[in-house]
Amino acid sequence: MIRFHKEGYKIIVIAAILSIAGILLAERFIEITWLVKTVQIAILLLLITILQFFRNPKRATNLDDHTVIAPVDGKVVVIEEVEEPEYFKDKRLQVSIFMSPINVHVTRYAMSGLVTYSEYHPGKYLVAWHPKASTENERTTIVLENKTMGKVLYRQIAGAMAKRIVNYAKVGEQVVQGTDAGFIKFGSRVDLFLPLGTKLNVKLGDKVKGGVQIIAEK
Repeated sequence: MIRFHKEGYKIIVIAAILSIAGILLAERFIEITWLVKTVQIAILLLLITILQFFRNPKRATNLDDHTVIAPVDGKVVVIEEVEEPEYFKDKRLQVSIFMSPINVHVTRYAMSGLVTYSEYHPGKYLVAWHPKASTENERTTIVLENKTMGKVLYRQIAGAMAKRIVNYAKVGEQVVQGTDAGFIKFGSRVDLFLPLGTKLNVKLGDKVKGGVQIIAEK
């Protein structure tokens, strides 16, 4: 059975009502048969697109404090050492995962631990793969800490289509690896900032599965 994320419930209901109305109105007011069918198929395809975007498949996470798992589904588009200016203010290993509109957009905690930082920043809506998206787009920055991995920062970044980031992480909260950490509506990206020297299990261009695939380990 297909599960949907709670952030999509309202949009799904509205889309379903509008789709039914549109199909009935096309049947009533359009006299050309092929045009009626074309309009109805287009409406159904749009509804299916919305449904698949908000799907929330169950993922069986193998809990392990020695690993950092993919927080989202998508494609690895950046692996590099960078200066992280917001929280660490020093060099970190950045791994960025880009999500297209057809990916599952649930954000999951990359590791278990304590939430030590959680901040929302309004900003622009540059395309998610733009080099400046990490510092100029609408975004949230969250830092998790445990005894094995130390502190790991992840950043939810809105893309050109995304207009709302949902973040459930609260400072002082103990969270569990693989559980629901939020949602980004439409195309977007998540950056991970890991300690230098962390062993990576992915390379550029890899497609990863959120809540399951190991990104890094120690």
